[in-house]
Amino acid sequence: MGLRPARCYREWKRPYTRVAIRVPKKAYIKGVPGIKLRIFEMGTKENNYTVVVHLVSEDKIQIRHNALEAARVMANSYMRKNIGDKNYFLKIRIYPHHVLREHAQAAVAQADRYYQGMRRPFGKPVGRAAQIDRGQKIMTVWTIEEFLEKAKIAMKRAGYKLPCTTKVVVEPWSGPIDKPATASAEAATPTKS
Repeated sequence: MGLRPARCYREWKRPYTRVAIRVPKKAYIKGVPGIKLRIFEMGTKENNYTVVVHLVSEDKIQIRHNALEAARVMANSYMRKNIGDKNYFLKIRIYPHHVLREHAQAAVAQADRYYQGMRRPFGKPVGRAAQIDRGQKIMTVWTIEEFLEKAKIAMKRAGYKLPCTTKVVVEPWSGPIDKPATASAEAATPTKS
């Protein structure tokens, strides 16, 4: 059976999808499929990047793991072809935790008895999705000022693969990638005393 359209899974659903690893009896859902999105960081992680480009969602939506993988491949291949591996660092900022379920139904003639099942059933797991809020960053590219336009094009192309409206946000950057760039962001993180 093929994939259903993205519109079937766009709306936020209640995350009644506990997956227990150590105690499998406590899992609500058994046999959760793996995610297609395997690589979350691409490029070269250096400290000399001067600009950062974010792909930001404008909708509250669920994005399936195969759409995230398609967006990642699009952005990474464009950046690698046009500026090379050493001049950027791309990071996926979200993870598809939410398990999508589907109640299988026959779509053939003479399947009348098959349709007499429950209304709104729990369903079987068919995939995973990431639940995204408005204004949440989906992916980020760090690069230098010289390649800013290429990074914006890569983020815009990646946004075409997602089932929501997105915008590209550009910010200046200084310092290492692992730490916040601004003093206000550093002040917002709690410190142990």
